[in-house]
Amino acid sequence: MTDLRLAIWDVDGTLIDSRETIHGVMVETFKIAGLTPPEYDATRRIVGLSLHDGCGQLAPPDFSAEQIDHLVNTYRDTYVRARGRPDYAQPLYDGAMETLETLREEGWLMAMATGKSRRGIEGLFGLHKLDHFFDTIWCADDGPGKPHPFMVEKAMYALGAQPQESLMIGDAIHDIAMGRAAGVRTLGVSWGFGAAHELEEAGAHEVHHDFTTLRASLLAFEPGV
Repeated sequence: MTDLRLAIWDVDGTLIDSRETIHGVMVETFKIAGLTPPEYDATRRIVGLSLHDGCGQLAPPDFSAEQIDHLVNTYRDTYVRARGRPDYAQPLYDGAMETLETLREEGWLMAMATGKSRRGIEGLFGLHKLDHFFDTIWCADDGPGKPHPFMVEKAMYALGAQPQESLMIGDAIHDIAMGRAAGVRTLGVSWGFGAAHELEEAGAHEVHHDFTTLRASLLAFEPGV
């Protein structure tokens, strides 16, 4: 047994409701590029991947690497414009703040593993004062993106945690695949971009439908068991 417990959090679709913003920006990006915009069901499936990988999946199959890079840059610029609009909002999910506060009070270590860029994380912290909760932050700018285990492994290494002491919490199959590849327990949440059955099929050890049951499961976690 050990007293060390590490919660590794995804952000979009897990802690904050960014569904409308991300899809809206993707639609606008494709329109600017003269392309048919993706449906929401297509957009949601790439959330969590690096922006380059995600745009590559949504782009026409004959798109070159240079064209995908241009699409990525257009998305980033469009997102910045969206963030400056008066109606811009990415609310925390009900129970998210309470859960982070509870874990901190209980002595947990916490990490972030997100497909956002550092710039995107700064924007998040400008909206929601969450930075003090995270002991280490890993993102798309740091190395291989999801579902590669890089971010989870780096988070554990940075904080001296072992896989049996760590949990990955996320809403997308890419989060589950990343966590499983790193050998940690995976907790899926169904209120974001991924459907419950998709998370189960991806191998999530648990799937939660609200923060109440998620929080209870986290508090009941026994490292090494």
